[in-house]
This record gives sequence, C-alpha cells and structure tokens, in this order.
Amino acid sequence: MLTTEEQQELQRVRDEFAKCRVKPEHEIASCTEKMLQMADGVKLRTIIYRTDSRPAAPAIVARTCYPNNDYLYRATAEEYCRRGFHYIYQYCRGTGGSEGVWEPNVNERADGKTTIDWIDAQEWVESIGYCGCSYLALTGWLIADILPEKVKTMYLTHYGTQRFVSAYQDGMFRHDVLTAWTMENAGRPVTADYLKSCLYRPHLEVDEAMWGGKIEWYRDWITSTDADDSYWNSGFWKLLRDIPSRVKVPLYVGEGWYDHHLASAIETYKSLPEECRAKSRFLIGAWNHGFYVKLQDRSGSHYENDDILRAFDWFQELLVEGRTPQREIDYYIIGDDRWYKRERFELERQKELRLHIGAPENGIYALSAQKEAQSQVLGWEYDPENPVMTHGAESLLVTKEEQGSLLQPPPGYRPDVISCISEPLSESVTVFGKMKVTLTVSADVDDTAFAVRIMEVMENGKAYNMRTGITTLGYRNQSSHRQPYKPGEKVTITIDTWDLAWKLQKGSRIRIDLTSTDFPQYSVHSNYAGCWAEKDRVRKAHPQVYFGGENESCLSLPLLEDGNGR
Repeated sequence: MLTTEEQQELQRVRDEFAKCRVKPEHEIASCTEKMLQMADGVKLRTIIYRTDSRPAAPAIVARTCYPNNDYLYRATAEEYCRRGFHYIYQYCRGTGGSEGVWEPNVNERADGKTTIDWIDAQEWVESIGYCGCSYLALTGWLIADILPEKVKTMYLTHYGTQRFVSAYQDGMFRHDVLTAWTMENAGRPVTADYLKSCLYRPHLEVDEAMWGGKIEWYRDWITSTDADDSYWNSGFWKLLRDIPSRVKVPLYVGEGWYDHHLASAIETYKSLPEECRAKSRFLIGAWNHGFYVKLQDRSGSHYENDDILRAFDWFQELLVEGRTPQREIDYYIIGDDRWYKRERFELERQKELRLHIGAPENGIYALSAQKEAQSQVLGWEYDPENPVMTHGAESLLVTKEEQGSLLQPPPGYRPDVISCISEPLSESVTVFGKMKVTLTVSADVDDTAFAVRIMEVMENGKAYNMRTGITTLGYRNQSSHRQPYKPGEKVTITIDTWDLAWKLQKGSRIRIDLTSTDFPQYSVHSNYAGCWAEKDRVRKAHPQVYFGGENESCLSLPLLEDGNGR
C-alpha cells in the first residue's frame, strides 16, 4: 500500500508522461525478472519490460540501490514500453532482492559492465540509452568509458564524479549530504537522532555509539580531510574522477542551483573531452536534488523543471529519430525567469562588482565601492556549543525545509552574526559565476572557521539568500592540505561560493552575514587544529576581521555582460 506522498509522486509521473509528444500506441509485451550473474558469481535482480514495438527496439537501462522507489521504476518502465522502448532496471548487489553484500560504490563498475554487455548482446535490443539521477547516475558514470557498441547516449543528472568536492569545503564536512546519506544507507536500520549524530564527539565513533556498529567507508570519508589524501587520489575515487575524460558518447548532464552535487558536476562536465562536449548538453535549473524549485516568494513561468519529459525527449531524438545533439549549455537566471544559452562554459567577457566592508551604523556594517581610509576591526565570539543553524542553502540533502533561497532573519539577528549591507543598486545587474569574499582575519586559536551568507535585500526590506560559503584557517585559500596557523597571526582568506546565475534588481541592496558556523550544512568546527572527526572537545574562539586601510576585506561579484539568451 502506497503512502499519500508516494501516490502523489506516482501520479506526477503519470501526469508528466500524459504530456509527452509521443503517444502510447504500443503494448507491454512482457515483464520478467532475471537473476543476472555477475563476474564473481553474485546474481543481481534484473527487471525487464519489453515493448511490442518491433523485432528490435531501443532499450533504456538503469541501475539502482533504492528498492523503496520500485513503484516509480515500474510506472516509468510501463510508460516507456507503451511508447516503443524496452526498459530494464537492476538492483545493486545487496539491495532490492539482489544477492551479495551492500557496499556503496565499489562494485558498480564491474557489475554495470557485466549488465550492459548482457543487454548489448540481446537480439531484441536495437540500441541503448542509460538513464540515472543521483546514485543511479553514479552507476552510469562508472561504465561511461567502457560502453559496448549499442549504447548511444547517457542521461545523467544530479551527480558529479569529483567526490572530494561533494564531501568537503576547506576542511568542513558536508553533514547534510554524507552523514545523512550514510544513516539512510548503512545496510541496517539506523534510528538515531540525525542532528545529535552530527554533533557527536569524537565523531569518528558515532557509528558504534549511535548507529549499531562500525561503518568503515564512512570513517574513511570523515578522516580523509585533505584533497591530496591518497584515499581520494587512488583506487575507486581516482577512477571515478578520471572516467569523464574518456567518454565518447553524447551526454545529457543535468543539475540544479540548489542540488548538493552541483560543484562536483560542473567540474565533471569541464573534464569531458572536446569531442564529447561538442555533442552534449549541460543544464542547470532553479531546483534542488528532487527537481523542486526552491525560490521562496518568487514566481516564474519558465522553470522547466520537468526532468521526466526532458529525458524521454532526449532518448527519442537520439535513439529513435537518429539526431546527433549540438553542444549546448543552459543556465536558468534567477530573478530574470529566463534561460541563458551558450556553447562554451567560460565566458569571454565579464566584469566585476567589488564592494568593501565599511564602518558600521547602528551595529550594521557597510558594503561600499570605496574602501575606508583607516584600518578598523570587527569581531565576534564563536561558541561551537551554540552553532548558527542552516537556513537557506545549496548543499543540503535531507533537511529539505532549509534548501534553496529563503527569507532570511533581520541583520545582526545574533551577536555572533555580523551583517554588512550596501546602498541600493542604481541598475539591475546579473551575477554569473562564483562570488567571492576576501577577508583579512585573525583568531585567538590555532584553527577556526569563517562562514559567509550572501543575500539580495529587496526594496521592501526582505532578504533572500543567494549563496553561502565557508573556509577555515587550516585550509585557507582552498589549500589541498592542512596549513599551520599561529594564534593572533593576521592572514588573508578567500571564501569562494558555488556558481550561480542571479539577476539583482535595481533598488535592491546586497547583504553579507559573517559568522563561524552553518550547521548542519557543514560540520561544527571545534576551534582545535587537526582532523575534525577525532576531536572530543571544543572551546570558544574570537575571530576578527580587519577592513579599511591596507586590509582587503570585500565581496566580489562576477557580472554577465553578454545579454544573449532565451
């Protein structure tokens, strides 16, 4: 019996296919199950829907670890079959009736290769399109460079192959992505409180203390804090990172501005060879991991967040109509409700809007095009036992109510949140790319964190987050390994945000909030140097930011100059 939410999701799938330009003129010839044997003898449950289309027809293939979504896979398979496609999906080992032990990631290349080769050998399969979102996209990426002849394209959304980018930001672990996912996919029921789990110290022992036993692969994640650690640069994760550079078939790569895989997916797309990008499409919309538009108090007519029909159209064009795609990159511009189309990822013409932190008025600091003549300082007390909670963010998975662009609290709503606000904009400008906050800082501990939230403040005074960012003294300036820091030392740090396309309206102001935590989007810094997961205690810190005079403390916004789009 499906829940109300599941029934609604099932109806959504049916409703979207009802809009399809290809009508359901075929029948489902058969639905069978096969325990397909892998190279090591383990058998995986494989569900095969065949259409009555003709002796040989295109086949859509997916591999999944989520048996709770079986009702959606079956509905999707039925809709494809009625439109002339075979549809085959398989459960990863240890899940959904497949044999073997569930261990995320590591078996998917070998199992995927065996499976896709078997499908390729079936005489009733004319051609193959691989389809997957999130973990299902991972299973596709892992065979993308070893595809048999019949595989003509892959449709891969909401996943990036640069795993370290998805796990860490300058030493800060992404709890709401990887801790949350681990608790839901531990291979056994985990009923412990999620937030208490994230705050458990030392976090290295949370699995035994709260989750029922060791999870070695999670321990690897939380202790491999350096980008140049061998864990990320050898074996499975290096293989996954390198695969895109060898892909030859046309790809559809889809993402959302508020999907936690965005930064990794951008790096993945950029690593594709030129011959692949020349016939592939990369699209970023205004949605989260589940394709829900996450823009509070905004309405739009061009969100186009229907991934179901977009995927079908892609396969119809390539596998049935035989068309080769042209290179295309599409960005949805928030605040402009339009898509910007281009062929190259890097823009040739961009200018920068730089706003410097300035002297305060009524406790709120300025953001100004002019730098203060005299050096000044601001600061706050950071207590790890009282973190600033995430409200509006791009790198969340399970804390859905805090995803996206949300109405923000008033300036300086906590004593450990320092707000800086600009004058109203004299004209509309479009931010396009990575925003950056540069700060001259010091602290009275050997390591701590600096977090930033960038907002548009509308003429009515309501502020909505655009992007967040975070860094640490230990990993300042995107260092790939931990750096020493001497308490009291004055250093310059840079906080980069993820890419964004956002039109700031004439009359709006720009606001940034400076603080030290953004939990549970990121782990809470203990204010001690060393591996965060091994710390069993915390202490207070007193970060300081210097501005004016010789100090460089400012916000830099990359602006779009080319107005072409659709």
